[in-house]
Amino acid sequence: MTQTATPLTITTLGHRGDGIAITDDGPIYVPGALAGEDVLATVQGGRATKFEIVKASPDRIEPQCQHFEACGGCSVQHLASDAYLQWKRQSVVEALETHGIQTEVSPVHPSLPKSRRRAVLTAVRAGRHVLLGYHEKASHRVVDIQECPVLAPSITQKLPGLKGLCAALMPKKGELRLTVLDTDFGLDVAFENADKKYDTRFATLSQTAMELDLARLTINGETLLQVRQPVLKMGDLSVLPPPAGFTQATAAAEQKLSSLILDNIGNAKRVADLFAGIGTFALRMAHKASVHAVEGNAPALAALDQALRVPRGLKKVTYEKRDLFRRPMMAAELDDFDAVVFDPPRAGAQAQAEQIGKSKVKHVVAVSCNPATLARDLRLLIDGGYSITSVTPVDQFLYSPHVECVVALTKSAA
Repeated sequence: MTQTATPLTITTLGHRGDGIAITDDGPIYVPGALAGEDVLATVQGGRATKFEIVKASPDRIEPQCQHFEACGGCSVQHLASDAYLQWKRQSVVEALETHGIQTEVSPVHPSLPKSRRRAVLTAVRAGRHVLLGYHEKASHRVVDIQECPVLAPSITQKLPGLKGLCAALMPKKGELRLTVLDTDFGLDVAFENADKKYDTRFATLSQTAMELDLARLTINGETLLQVRQPVLKMGDLSVLPPPAGFTQATAAAEQKLSSLILDNIGNAKRVADLFAGIGTFALRMAHKASVHAVEGNAPALAALDQALRVPRGLKKVTYEKRDLFRRPMMAAELDDFDAVVFDPPRAGAQAQAEQIGKSKVKHVVAVSCNPATLARDLRLLIDGGYSITSVTPVDQFLYSPHVECVVALTKSAA
């Protein structure tokens, strides 16, 4: 039975990048459509499975990438730059308003194409071939990417060679996952879920890694080869991140986030850096203040410890392994600090924010890649007596719905 195309007018662009048409039966989501467009759509369950543009938005542009229609890595590559940045800013505004927060939100600090230094890719078998890339939109199928306008050229140039490594490491069942990080001394590549018999192919794998000029190759948690230390600069210190460990997606965004944090901790002499990771912000703040870094991931703290063993004239830096979700720093502990910086995962830091709100800390800087959980945590801080002084979105996830934010808050003395 042939479905009838439904005429729709797209009124807004949703926070996930789908066009939204408001109808008598409720909202209909049209992936790929833009606000202001008239479309004819085949609709199923409140979502368009396909559509034809009747009237295009003036903000519609030609996508850069040949894989855009299928690849789930980018959702808004077809949106003109000014409208794209405004959409990202608006997603922050709306998230804040959902929690009753009315405040000025700065323009989005943009991200440049071909600047993303970290990628998590997936490889699968397709007959005798290996596909390497990202999952298709709303699918478990993998797009075999030949190009990527987001990734650093140092990564895309090595895709054919990385596919060769994947072919040698594919498990009998399931997907192979690899994290690629472009460091100051070459690519750091870490495979997960590789064939358990990879150890019988050490010589071949090592030779391939050498030919690709990888800095480090790690398989299922075991470092097979390290030709050079794949370090990253954190201020004037070098940090060796753990294989597949978390880092900021682009170097430029990391520098911007760090600059905003330094500007907003005031003249603090003692700073608590919560969810500190490998010391991305702690090592920079330590030039002006003593820092206590708290992180639940042991390999990340080991990387910070190793970096601190090289003297660089920093203030005192201490660190603590602690699961801040289960055991947040209590208000009484935080009262010893002049400023708190927290940068949690996407789930946010609800329990920790409750304790910060109860504390006497004067300056707080919240960093988040999820406006929804950020707004929830900010509400707790505001209810605890804090006032927002600035909200700055930073776009380090180009063409995706995600946006980083740095929010500065202060609490007046009682």
